[in-house]
Amino acid sequence: MAAPRWLRRLAQAVRRTVAPVPDIPAQLWLQTLRRHPFMARLPLHDQGKLRALSALFLQRKQFTGAHGLVVTDAMAVAIAAQACLPLLHWGEPHRALAWYDDFVGIVVHPAEAVARRQATDEAGVVHQYDEVLLGEAMQGGPVMLSWPAVDAAGRPAAQDGGLATSVVIHEFVHKIDMQGGEADGCPPLPPGFMGAASNRAAREAWRAAWQPAYAHFREQIIIAERFGGALPWLDAYGATAPAEFFAVACEAWFVHRERFGQEFPALVPVLQAFFEPPQA
Repeated sequence: MAAPRWLRRLAQAVRRTVAPVPDIPAQLWLQTLRRHPFMARLPLHDQGKLRALSALFLQRKQFTGAHGLVVTDAMAVAIAAQACLPLLHWGEPHRALAWYDDFVGIVVHPAEAVARRQATDEAGVVHQYDEVLLGEAMQGGPVMLSWPAVDAAGRPAAQDGGLATSVVIHEFVHKIDMQGGEADGCPPLPPGFMGAASNRAAREAWRAAWQPAYAHFREQIIIAERFGGALPWLDAYGATAPAEFFAVACEAWFVHRERFGQEFPALVPVLQAFFEPPQA
């Protein structure tokens, strides 16, 4: 049974007073930036903030290697840096990392993971199938990641039309989304989001931007798959559900911002308002 929220907060407060935050060695940090250029492109002061935030993240989380995989310091730092990138402009580190307070464990696989699934069709028949996963975020539980996918972040594959991705950002954006309950593509929004007078108005403003973008993207995918049209730049997996569209869009926003702005200009101010609030 998970510890009550108040108990976790108390433990965190005690830990802050007795356990100093370790630093990430400079050589290890520079190695991480070299392997993932989308973080190296950050301004120097943001790189420093990300390094400090990542160090605190590493102190709070527990890494486990699956199938005998040994999670090295370099692997843990690469995951931490990408996981913390969405939190960079959300204020003081302890406050920012509260978005990830609902879990501790991060399980790293040496390759793709295969999960056994079941689904019930409209006739009530239960179907079982295997799903290949590069990552998975569980509500209130751990995050699973495939190390080859983590390591490839920011390096576009030829078969993906030059799209650069980050499975870490994808799964941790799901975690942010899940703070409002089941992931639905609309995370908890801050008071006054985009000038909204109420939480309801904020969600309406969010959905007014995301719903048409998602509908248009799904239409592009359908045309491409059924009639041989050109696939859009964004990962087609985003067409499977609003929550996946949000996570896939955030990957592209953080990894390849200029191209994302060209493809989804209507989403740019919404993402800026959420991930880069003026008061931060």
